[in-house]
Amino acid sequence: MGRVTASRLRWGALTWLLTLQFFAVEAFAQARYENSYSRADDVISALGAADSAARQAMNASFVIQAALILGGALLLRPALNGAAGRAVLALLGAAAAGVLLVGVFPTDGNALVHATGAVLYLVGGGLGLIALAYAVRPRSELLGTALALLGLIGTAATVFFLTGVVDLLGEGGTERAAAYVLPIGLALAGAGLWRLGDAPDSEGPSRTELRDRARAAREETARQRDEALEAAARRGSAVAQDDPDAEDPWATPPRRHD
Repeated sequence: MGRVTASRLRWGALTWLLTLQFFAVEAFAQARYENSYSRADDVISALGAADSAARQAMNASFVIQAALILGGALLLRPALNGAAGRAVLALLGAAAAGVLLVGVFPTDGNALVHATGAVLYLVGGGLGLIALAYAVRPRSELLGTALALLGLIGTAATVFFLTGVVDLLGEGGTERAAAYVLPIGLALAGAGLWRLGDAPDSEGPSRTELRDRARAAREETARQRDEALEAAARRGSAVAQDDPDAEDPWATPPRRHD
C-alpha cells in the first residue's frame, strides 16, 4: 500500500464524501416534479427529462458527480497500489464518463447516448467498488468487506435491471439498487481512508506484512539449517579423506609409542 500525503488524502476523501450530493438533489427534483413520481416505478433519468421542473439541477448533479468520482480516484490513486488500484481507476473512470453522458444527454434528448452512459455508470460502479474493496483491504478488512458487499449488490441489481428482471423492486427500485451503491460506497471509502490515514505504516505492520515476515523468517531458518547440514557433511568427507580407516570398524588400532 503506497503512501499519500495528508493533504491529498484529505481532499480525495472529501471529494468522495461529496458524491452524496446526488441524494440531496434527487430528493429536491422529486419534490419539484409536477406529475406523480414513484421511486419504485420511475427511473432516475426521468428527473432530468423535460417533464421535470428541476431537470437542470438534476442534470447538473450528474455532471458534478462525474467530476467527484474521477477527482477522488485520481487524488487517492497513491493509496491504491497494485492491480486493484489500477482497476479502480479504470472502472471508476468508466462510471464517471457514464454519468457525465447521462447528465449532458437527457433521456428525452439523445436516448442512445444516454442509455450508453447509464450502462457505463452502473457496470463501472459495481465492479469499481469490488476492485476498491481489494485495494483498501490491507488497511482495513472491515472496510474492504463492506465495499465488496456493496459492489456485489450493485452488480447483481445491474444485471437484473438490464435484463428486465424488476418485478420485486420495480424498474425504478431496481435501478436505484444498482446506482445508489456507488456514492454510498465512495463516501464510506473516503471516510474510512481519511480516518485510517497511513495507519499501516505508523501504527504497525498489516496482517499481510506480518505473514510475509513470518514466511521470510521460516525460509531463512530453513536456509541456515541446510547450510549447517552441508557444512557437517563436508567436514565428515574431509575427515574420511585424511584417515581412510576412520570409519572402518575392523581396522587395526594405531600402535602407541612410549
